[in-house]
Amino acid sequence: MTSPRLTSGLVVILGFLSAVGPFAIDMYLASLPQIARELEAPPATVQLTLTAFLIGLGAGQLLLGPLSDMWGRRRVLLLSTSVFALASVALIASPNIEVFIGLRLLQGLSGAAGVVVARAIAVDLSTGRTAVRALSLIATVGGLGPLVAPPIGGLVASFSGWRGVLTALAAIAAIAVLMLVLAWLAVPESLPREHRHTGGLGAMRSSFAHFMKDPIYLGYTGAYATGFAGLFAYVAASPFVGQVILGMSPLLYGLGFAGGGAALLVTNLINATYAPRIGPERMLVVGAVLSATSAVVMTVSAATGILSIPLFLGCAFTTMAAAGLTFGNASALGLARATTSNRGAGAALMGACQFAAGAIVTPIVGLWGEETALPMACIMLLGALVSLTLGLASRRASARERPE
Repeated sequence: MTSPRLTSGLVVILGFLSAVGPFAIDMYLASLPQIARELEAPPATVQLTLTAFLIGLGAGQLLLGPLSDMWGRRRVLLLSTSVFALASVALIASPNIEVFIGLRLLQGLSGAAGVVVARAIAVDLSTGRTAVRALSLIATVGGLGPLVAPPIGGLVASFSGWRGVLTALAAIAAIAVLMLVLAWLAVPESLPREHRHTGGLGAMRSSFAHFMKDPIYLGYTGAYATGFAGLFAYVAASPFVGQVILGMSPLLYGLGFAGGGAALLVTNLINATYAPRIGPERMLVVGAVLSATSAVVMTVSAATGILSIPLFLGCAFTTMAAAGLTFGNASALGLARATTSNRGAGAALMGACQFAAGAIVTPIVGLWGEETALPMACIMLLGALVSLTLGLASRRASARERPE
């Protein structure tokens, strides 16, 4: 039997699969203030819908990643995508914020497969710096979600309210069904039976223990997670900062967010081209420095009261661009520490830390309500600085480990 290969078509499909979950975040961001009014819930409670989704994405990866090491990638991917589609349809009829939060949790749990399994398949079928390129290209396709979802959501919200956005999310569920069909027809099984775990829960614990004892893996995972926490502080708070504090319309906010998505798309393409040549370690540091610089500008402008729409959009554009240089490289460098039989667990632990960090910061930026952008900016700055520190430390540790 011919071994599967990571073709350009497969990269597109994996990117599309990994984008469905994040698309479910970005699509309704412009509607958060409307959801708060319609369901009579405070902003911090509405932002818990993001927290629930992120908790689901994190916990789902911890479960589904190791399961894909035991059962194979395809089986886990197909089952989870089916559940995601059903949860997306059920979300439309949410009668209150509690049901809404519960269904978002289920969406996150099932949507986690697209993130963790796509990443594991890419690394299964590539090695070394080729894996960096593969992960960057998958992130590029996945970056179409942040590019097109917010303006679509803002446009729908402007004319039909937040339930119209949820109807559009049901259309995303239809896309998820389409992706299920594509996964069935076009995604190969990349993990041969002889490389799968057969030890059940004991093997899962052993795989996680392996990574918890690896400081270089933990360092790159921490750089990924804290960088994501800083980015998601912006994602969670920006609908209120942009629309309530700065007075942007839902459509203008969505278009501004899409500009950041375009920056993410471009820098992922740049990273896919140059990281294999000059090294993912350097590109990671460049991205973290760029993110920290943007966060400093945002923090100073928020603290001094000079934050304006152009300045807000410029910082958002730079922050999203920096993510395209940081996340793919941190992911590839961390997963390079994995073996064939525990790669799913390594991707799962990394993804769980990423989304757990996002889940933690989401309610924090909502505690101050709709009055100031300073909490958002401070968490963006803290996340960027910690990400830079961990990236540099892991780079030094990895260099010391190499033979002279």
